[in-house]
Amino acid sequence: MVSMRRALPPLIVLALLAGVAALCWPLLERALDYARLLRAPGPSTATLAAPLPGVRYADTWGGARSEGRRHEGVDIFAPRGTPIRSTTRGYVERIGENRLGGRTVTVTGPGGYHHYYAHLERYPDLRVGDEVQVGDVVGYVGDSGNARGTPPHLHYGVYTPTWRAVNPYPLLRRP
Repeated sequence: MVSMRRALPPLIVLALLAGVAALCWPLLERALDYARLLRAPGPSTATLAAPLPGVRYADTWGGARSEGRRHEGVDIFAPRGTPIRSTTRGYVERIGENRLGGRTVTVTGPGGYHHYYAHLERYPDLRVGDEVQVGDVVGYVGDSGNARGTPPHLHYGVYTPTWRAVNPYPLLRRP
């Protein structure tokens, strides 16, 4: 009887630790997957899927823009509301609006590269932290932000882990 009383507190602690571990396991798995994603190689020539499959586009990188800026991406014109597909596997980092891009979604992919989708008409059912796979819908073509009044299009940008813009044109597979 005395030995059972002595054994009970450690057993209770062990049971509580097991319960906490079971509850935290999905979060730990997700954190490990995110760490593996960041250690994976970033995009290289023609490794990214097209965000608008079947739509032809040109290299618009570096073109002059308002306020003395240079274009940090490619513009891909398509009918308003066309679904925009994720070019990479990753996690949704940001969903929201800004002055230039309007409605935007940012996905962090392999190597910690950021994939920026801007001028969206609307958002799909996405939340920050959601995992996306290549081809998942991340938005719909529009003209929000400083593109208001222009033909509907997607502005697609790629940024290094330190947010330095990279020309996405050579990284995308051609339709």
